Amino acid sequence: MVDDDEKGRRRRVFTYGTLKRGFWNHSLMQELMRSGDAVFLGNYRSEEKYPLVCGPYRVPFLLNMPGLGQRVMGELYAVSSHGLARMDELEGTSRGHYERLPIKLEAEEEEAAAANAYFAHSSYAMELWIKNGKMGLSTYSDKEARGYVKRQDRPQHLTFLDHIHLFLSSSSSSSSSS
Repeated sequence: MVDDDEKGRRRRVFTYGTLKRGFWNHSLMQELMRSGDAVFLGNYRSEEKYPLVCGPYRVPFLLNMPGLGQRVMGELYAVSSHGLARMDELEGTSRGHYERLPIKLEAEEEEAAAANAYFAHSSYAMELWIKNGKMGLSTYSDKEARGYVKRQDRPQHLTFLDHIHLFLSSSSSSSSSS
């Protein structure tokens, strides 16, 4: 599968955080699957190690720093251009929140897969890595999601980038779960 172009092909997208089954934003994936704009392809993990960290409000961020962190577990979807636009909107790609970039994946007893994943924007990724003690997760699970604050429950007078910058400038780290 490749890009959803004029021939109707779909793009593969790797989800590692709140878009996965059982997490808050998976409702978007369910909606896209019901409308035929997404298909679940299976559980995969990154071929390379990447840092997966938590930022403000326990929001997960994949950092585009291959070789650091751990191999990251997640879910792979084939998504139409309409579905991809909806995911890009949620992930704030036009607002500098995340960047959709290529990633190589593998599944047990299956061929490797090329896909895209939403990485923390490069403008703050290194600071997130440092803020999290240069420690990454292999999976975003219920334990890591404990304390996650839904978008509508966050202070609305600040942008998500404002929240990120406040998180990065605070003296304490909220990367570890108790």
